[in-house]
Amino acid sequence: MRYYPAAIALSLFCALSASAGNGATGAPVEAAVALQAQGEAALDAGETQAAIDAFEAALAIDPAYNALYLDLARAARSEGLQGKAIHYYREMLQRDPNNFAAISGEGEALAEKGALEKARRNLAQLQSLCGDSCVETRALAAALAKAPEAPVLTAEAVTPKAAVTQN
Repeated sequence: MRYYPAAIALSLFCALSASAGNGATGAPVEAAVALQAQGEAALDAGETQAAIDAFEAALAIDPAYNALYLDLARAARSEGLQGKAIHYYREMLQRDPNNFAAISGEGEALAEKGALEKARRNLAQLQSLCGDSCVETRALAAALAKAPEAPVLTAEAVTPKAAVTQN
């Protein structure tokens, strides 16, 4: 009876360490890969919401499957939700800071949103990482070339004129 608490603690430690070791797998779960393929097919067919649902379901199955963040960002951009796409790209960049596709995609979404200076920073980062001949660098450079130079409005530029009227 004296060793009962120590035995419980030791068995709890062994159970937790064994379950943590089983959860660390390098390859994505097969169900997540199947859902990703289903989502890509739906996205190619123009069914964006079905694609997002499939990607999110795959991410729920395997949260460590990083490629799903790129797919979710691509689906968000096709819906015109550049802010959400930027969120997914940044989530991917937190997991893999040198992912060329995420850097390029974030830059393209920033350019579509009108944040050209930030998109140019992404282009400079890509050029330093993989050079000018990289596919991602060329795609971002083309997106920046297509982006219109819209003037940025400030609060002072759109303040209404004060007019006094008598009732």
